[in-house]
Amino acid sequence: MTYHTIVVVGNLGREPEMRYTPSGQPVTSFSIASSRSYVNTTGEKVDETIWFRITAWGKLAETCAQYLHKGKQVLVEGRLISDPKSGGPKMWTNKDGQASASFEINASTVRFLGQRGEGGSGEAVLDGVNSDSGGGDDIPF
Repeated sequence: MTYHTIVVVGNLGREPEMRYTPSGQPVTSFSIASSRSYVNTTGEKVDETIWFRITAWGKLAETCAQYLHKGKQVLVEGRLISDPKSGGPKMWTNKDGQASASFEINASTVRFLGQRGEGGSGEAVLDGVNSDSGGGDDIPF
């Protein structure tokens, strides 16, 4: 059995979009940007941002759609989805004619990071694997 997981911390780039499959299963999609800065060998500061497209299912999808908003910092753990043709990220040419890649993650856990409410810090953990065993309308944090 082969298993892999990826963990990414970033900020939501847009509002989550929730929809339902024909069978009634909720699915929410959102994107996060993960950034880092470093100084290269010539002494220049380099800012690097990688975008990830996230998909959450079931109770996790419903909770993400309800509580996540553009700019919110999250930690996402899940399975990296590769392009079936290449085995790598999905590749395309953007508006500027530059090669671009899409990194897609099927989320199993989402942690809400940063501020919660007015002035309080907090972290909420949502586990997609165990999300259906909750108490109904309980707030996840």
